[in-house]
Amino acid sequence: MPSREIVSLVIEKLWIRSQEESVVRQTTRNITRLSSAFLLLACAGALTGTATTAIGMTAVQPANDRDAEQTLLRDFIHFVKIARFDVAADLGRQLLDAGLTPEEFVDLVDSSRELGRFEEAVAAGMRVPVLEPISAQLDKAYRSGKLARARNPEEIARNIDLLTGGLRARQLGRQRLIAAGEYAMPQLLDAYLQKDNLALKAQVQRLLVDMGRQTIAPLVAALPGLDATRQEAVCEVLGLIPYRTSLPVLVDLYQNTDNDGVRKACGRSISRLGGNPSSDVAGLYALMADSYYTEPAELTSFPGEEYQIVWDFNPGLGLVMTPVVTEVFHEAMSMRNAEKALTINADAPETLALWISANYSREFDSPAGYVNPLYSADRRDAEYFGIAAGPDITQLVLRRGIDTRDTPLVRSAIDALSQTAGPRSLWGQPIDGRYPLLESLGYQNRRVQFEAALALGNAKPQETFSGAERVIPLLASAVRDASARFAVVLTGSDRESYDQYRGILENQGFTVLPPSDGGLDGLDASIAQTPSVDLIVTSLGYDDTLLTIETARTDTKMSVSPVLALMLTDDVEPLRRQYLRDQTVAVRRVEISSANVESSVEQLLMAASGGPIDESEAAEYAARSIDVLRDLAISNNRVLNVLDASTILIDVLEDVDGLTMLDVAQILSYVDRPAAQAAIMDRAMDASGTQQLELIAMVGDSGKRFGNHLDARQIRALIAFAGDADDDLATTAVGAMGALEIQNADLLGLIIDNGSGN
Repeated sequence: MPSREIVSLVIEKLWIRSQEESVVRQTTRNITRLSSAFLLLACAGALTGTATTAIGMTAVQPANDRDAEQTLLRDFIHFVKIARFDVAADLGRQLLDAGLTPEEFVDLVDSSRELGRFEEAVAAGMRVPVLEPISAQLDKAYRSGKLARARNPEEIARNIDLLTGGLRARQLGRQRLIAAGEYAMPQLLDAYLQKDNLALKAQVQRLLVDMGRQTIAPLVAALPGLDATRQEAVCEVLGLIPYRTSLPVLVDLYQNTDNDGVRKACGRSISRLGGNPSSDVAGLYALMADSYYTEPAELTSFPGEEYQIVWDFNPGLGLVMTPVVTEVFHEAMSMRNAEKALTINADAPETLALWISANYSREFDSPAGYVNPLYSADRRDAEYFGIAAGPDITQLVLRRGIDTRDTPLVRSAIDALSQTAGPRSLWGQPIDGRYPLLESLGYQNRRVQFEAALALGNAKPQETFSGAERVIPLLASAVRDASARFAVVLTGSDRESYDQYRGILENQGFTVLPPSDGGLDGLDASIAQTPSVDLIVTSLGYDDTLLTIETARTDTKMSVSPVLALMLTDDVEPLRRQYLRDQTVAVRRVEISSANVESSVEQLLMAASGGPIDESEAAEYAARSIDVLRDLAISNNRVLNVLDASTILIDVLEDVDGLTMLDVAQILSYVDRPAAQAAIMDRAMDASGTQQLELIAMVGDSGKRFGNHLDARQIRALIAFAGDADDDLATTAVGAMGALEIQNADLLGLIIDNGSGN
């Protein structure tokens, strides 16, 4: 019978000999399962001198599905090793389509005795664009299967039993239980609290301590619901785990228990952890809530996984785990700890603001259609609580949003303020020396700037405030073009890449600033002339990209600008880990297609700022801004003077039509500036019908307020209108002439013409 080495060699030679890759893909399965059987038999017969009929077809044909899957796995590894990545991708896809569960896939890899070569092949495939997605899925399938196996309750029970076996058994059981992590805690806690097997109890205690952070959340959840004896035991374990996240519950129990043994156990553990038994319990819970809100790695049990666990304790059932999607896990824990703090001390505005902020974030981050098991569908939405809390709390929420560069939170807080706050809350009362709404005028997101300006304009202030001079220009720019977008592209000296990315972004509606070999430092002048930097795209090396992002974050104009970092394959994961929790930074491979660049930009903008301002949204901002500007103009507000917007509005008047044109003209009729009156008249000269009549009437209104500022050309046109056969037009023009107090010499021709009866 031919050896496996001979068979493998023949297959390899056949594949190398094939020159047409399309034929290769179509015949992969045939060569490995059917056709190659006959070829191999012939070759083997020639090589070994044996008759092909003596071997039998079953020597090379898979006996069942598992054999076929083993063959696919080995062939995948083989073709990665010989750099036939296209063939390997096809084989990998077949393997993924075989319908194996993750645990079955682990069994397949482990039983093949190819684990080392499989891991090498997957790692190599990750560095090849055509093979990277397939390799990533195979790697994920294997890792998921290992986790699923370790977390299986029956497997956990078997591994707990191993803890009282021999040295090898104990080591194996410990390794598997540590791999299971929090998922093993319900059974481990039961094993620790039982009294029949003291040897097992001791082994479990050592294991709980060695598991570290993975044990704290379940033990903390269980502690208040246990009887005194078991509370002492759990307190002892918590004191041996060197993380301070258990301090709030330990101090809470210390101050409220009536059992002396429990109090002493709590005191010992608090002392070991460097805490103070007399600490403010509400403050400790609030601090923990704030820690969860920032989503640190040390409070994420399963980084990179879809679900995290929230723990409860039921005296009859023991520990109860609730899986929550990772996107809202930290928000859930932040809200829980804030609620505990507020239960102890309801008069804590910062804690209430934190709860409201976390609730907003929960809503923002929830995947579409996700039903949160910890936030029932009949519970009020985040906006309800944000408005109900009142403006003072909302200002604290706004400040948090600004400090954390959380644009959706900033916008939600401004919206709530606009519905509840008066002048005192908007700009009259500082919070720790700060005015969050006024700071929002300089927040580098156009939506935030517009919405802050609208809130301040609607309040019609009678006293000036810091930043007042920015409100009217922002409203005017919203009228002109709220959808304008500006981007920076940094490719170093690579002009070809710059031109490629510039073309992609211009197709998406961006105005792209000039190239710069010197990074952001070379664009100071260009950036200063833009209203905002809405996107930064880089294809620099790791160090230069890191420097670019950090430089942007310290610049007032780019502090919240989304950054799309296009990196070499080996640099993708390190940079992605660096900005794992920063929604304003997206990291992609530099080799991705133009279509993937476009989709990456769209996804990044959506996550960072709610997406680009589209035409309908821009029209809404324009309409709201016009309403505010009109009200300010009519009321002759001296703090927010519409005169500051006149230059922009005059430019707008030349480009818009319909009702928007009439609205802008009406605002300009309240502006004491000759160019404003002249702009209205110029637009009237080009208009017709009802619009022309309304514009001429506005010229007259401007004349009543500020006198005649028309030039000779415009006056002649007005006189011509007054002599028109259309009575409505003539009457309206005559009214405007009277309001403008046209000189007698200018009227003479009209009088004589009328007097002659012509």
